[in-house]
Amino acid sequence: MPEGRRGGAVKSFFSFVAGLLALSVLAVGVGGYFAWREATRPGPLTEDAVVLFEPGASTPEMARQLLAAGAIRYPVLFQATARLRGDAHKLKAGEYKIPAGSSVVRIIDLLVEGKSILHYLTAPEGRTTAQILKLVVADEALTGELTLAPAEGELLPETYAFTRGETRDELVRDMMKAQDALIDRLWQERAMDLPFTTPEEAIVLASIVEKETGVAAERPLIAAVFINRLKKRMRLQSDPTIIYGITGGEKLGRGLKASEIAAATPYNTYVIYGLPPTPIANPGRAAIEAVLNPAESDALYFVADGSGGHVFSATLDEHNRNVAQWRRIERAGREEG
Repeated sequence: MPEGRRGGAVKSFFSFVAGLLALSVLAVGVGGYFAWREATRPGPLTEDAVVLFEPGASTPEMARQLLAAGAIRYPVLFQATARLRGDAHKLKAGEYKIPAGSSVVRIIDLLVEGKSILHYLTAPEGRTTAQILKLVVADEALTGELTLAPAEGELLPETYAFTRGETRDELVRDMMKAQDALIDRLWQERAMDLPFTTPEEAIVLASIVEKETGVAAERPLIAAVFINRLKKRMRLQSDPTIIYGITGGEKLGRGLKASEIAAATPYNTYVIYGLPPTPIANPGRAAIEAVLNPAESDALYFVADGSGGHVFSATLDEHNRNVAQWRRIERAGREEG
């Protein structure tokens, strides 16, 4: 082939290859543009949806679940976008609320952030350990058998946040750690000259304060009464301690009998001196604070005042007058009923 014709053919070949490359680049560019536009445009969800990804779920598995939930249109696009962004191995398992209209990119961001739905369990103040553990067992967002058996007073009543799939043991362990951390801190800040020497005894007394009143402002005064009585070697004479000895902390459903008030049991503080052997419930933060820093008061007695609270007195004569007034209120209430 003559030199000139050979050179023209080579140039034509390279021009052809260059054209193909240009078309490929253009195709990739156009394809990439449309893919990115699809990945960033609002998704098909018309209302929020909840999707649970089990631990170990792969990107393809997540894509299939999102498709089934109606959150995405194209599973391949979800996988390719996660891979191209370098996020395919950063997607976290968990339970997620996918907002309506979320784009593929927004969903990937959500799974990378790992902001799973939070569930809440409230352990109410004044409940026994058995009662709180029943709440833990009944919560369907928790998993696993409950194997821990904390003692009375070892759980801190609070509202606890957790994600679906957390174990029951983990949540109970959090409650125990929270109680330990709180009493450790408050014990260092306690008042001087308290009639007990250990944090455990403080929890016992706090549990009695917790059961004696539901009025937050009264707790320091109730605590002061019991602390004054302990210092004077007077019996605590707390009805809730007797009830705990009878029912284990469940409601008695009736008034105490004279025989029960006179019975010599470890929890009958009308008979024993000092504190009962264990807490009678799990006291809350306010009750523990009240016991460790009680109000300044010389009160030794209290009785219901008819309005949900109590009236306090420093002498037995004054207390007897207050009791008589309470009896009149009780009679009036029965007559009106």
